Amino acid sequence: MKRNGLLVSEERNYLVLNVQQAKSIVKDWLAEIQLANVMKLGLPEIDDRYHIWRVPLCAKNGDKIGEVVIDAYSTEIIASKTTKPEILTARLLKQDETKIVQIKQGKKEYSLSNLRNTVGLGDSAQLLEDMPAESVDLIFTSPPYFNARPEYSEYEAYDEYLFKMRQIIRRCHRVLADGRFFVINIAPVLIRRASRNESSRRIAVPFDIHQLFIEEGYDFIDDIIWLKPEGAGWATGRGRRFAADRNPLQYKAVPVTEYILVYRKHSDLLIDWFIRNHPDREAVDDSKIADGYERTNVWKINPSTNSKHPAAFPKELAEKVVQYYSFKGDIVLDPFAGSGTVGNAASGLERRFVLFENNPEYLEIIREEILAWKNVNLKNVMWINCDPVKPIHKQIELFEVEKNGH
Repeated sequence: MKRNGLLVSEERNYLVLNVQQAKSIVKDWLAEIQLANVMKLGLPEIDDRYHIWRVPLCAKNGDKIGEVVIDAYSTEIIASKTTKPEILTARLLKQDETKIVQIKQGKKEYSLSNLRNTVGLGDSAQLLEDMPAESVDLIFTSPPYFNARPEYSEYEAYDEYLFKMRQIIRRCHRVLADGRFFVINIAPVLIRRASRNESSRRIAVPFDIHQLFIEEGYDFIDDIIWLKPEGAGWATGRGRRFAADRNPLQYKAVPVTEYILVYRKHSDLLIDWFIRNHPDREAVDDSKIADGYERTNVWKINPSTNSKHPAAFPKELAEKVVQYYSFKGDIVLDPFAGSGTVGNAASGLERRFVLFENNPEYLEIIREEILAWKNVNLKNVMWINCDPVKPIHKQIELFEVEKNGH
């Protein structure tokens, strides 16, 4: 495609400029893995949003069986987004792909993270850069709303907001352990109209965020609906005009739901592998879910009303996510920690936490409330870019009692 007489690839100064070059790179790769004579190439497509070329891989009969993704700037094949050679071979020979997965499962060792409880002040994108790879077992967060409230009006454009979210999702992928879960609480936002001559806008944020997760190497697992009481949505003002006039075309549903979207870092290992191979069998047994768990994807939970944070989600919601997607002793990360609800829930359920927050006021709430969190020895908490909280005498005594089981 040309713009102003130039190809998009030329405008972006890519090293991979055209279809022929993309095909040449893939042909060389197929020759290296000894599949060049049994594969056909589909039509390469450039995706200048993410600066990549996508090249379909087809069997001789034309059926697509995979894809190669090329970094348009460096010409390198992106292995994490490209169909693995052993999978291509299995599909060509019409073999059972699960057998390949099982063979790989036998070679991997389960390693436990040695991170300790951590609280960090600053931009989570930068703080994540300093974390060890695959050191986190679960990520649960609720990112800032896009300009839905005055407190959150920090992005000039929606594209800027999505770019920031991509940076976090991408960096979280590196620190998240293989095959573990990233759960995100997110909802559409209503941008109020600036004057009576304009319409308000409702932005489907979850659907754009979903695409980011898929592109950054996660598998979609579940869409859970957080259902609030009926009166909870009236604060938005949505639906009041229709309730008064009842005119067609004016109808707008009052929002009383948010999404809890569940993703898993792509892995060749089945979930059962992590249960069978966990080195702490006692932790696995102690982590089993009791009766009364959520049986459907609709969770009825009252919103948080007593938090000092303007948009805190309830501790009950965090507790369910932590219980369902982690073992005792695991590391739970929240890159948008707010007032620390995830850390409070994680520590109460005998997990460790890593909390990043860039607002000093919210971090101060964490510093105040962490004294009351269960299973937290403040002497062993790592504080980044902020002063440590010193344990008071009662907190020391309480921790010692809980630790010794008396």
